[in-house]
Amino acid sequence: MSKVTMNNAAALRAQKCRPDVTALKAEEIAERLPAIPGWTVQDGKIVRQFSFKNYYDTLAFVNAIAYVIHAEDHHPELLVTYNLCVVKYHTHSVNKGQGGLSDNDFVCAAKLDAIFEQSFA
Repeated sequence: MSKVTMNNAAALRAQKCRPDVTALKAEEIAERLPAIPGWTVQDGKIVRQFSFKNYYDTLAFVNAIAYVIHAEDHHPELLVTYNLCVVKYHTHSVNKGQGGLSDNDFVCAAKLDAIFEQSFA
């Protein structure tokens, strides 16, 4: 996979992960984090809180990202409330199934950002 940058993150595709793939190191995560402004690292996951004006917009966002999540075959944790959707990404299959962050997390985060910016910001 190409290196994830601010210019290309949303254009990349998630790659099929194998258990022999190593999770990103702290310095690699720090290099990639600027590609997805608004996301932070919490408990080994990248996390972003998306805010909306009402429940309808919150659910519209969830429905819009469902297509991307399915197409990329990379599924985040979602917390959905009235005017908020919290997204948490990490890759279960890296590090021999122990999990960690991979480029796929950053690629998918950028794709969700693009949907939010185009339709809800």
